[in-house]
Amino acid sequence: MKGLRFERIGQGRYYNVVFHLGSTYVPVSDETIEELKAQSLLPAERFLDLLIDRVGYSSYLKDQIRTELKGSGDPVTQITVLQGAIREL
Repeated sequence: MKGLRFERIGQGRYYNVVFHLGSTYVPVSDETIEELKAQSLLPAERFLDLLIDRVGYSSYLKDQIRTELKGSGDPVTQITVLQGAIREL
């Protein structure tokens, strides 16, 4: 599946949520999810910066997030969808 998305994979695990980047995924801690939820009403550009900073813990991941976002069509729409999805996790 193309694009960026969050997926809850369980409860009571070390990582309960993964962030998909195309066909790759990154485990995301509950603390990071809570921080992103708290900031999910930010404007799309600011939320993207926060997302990249928190989920992209290496320069490679940060570049992959940006690349996947550029290839997914309208970046603002994609970020808005991610903001809604993070609130529902």
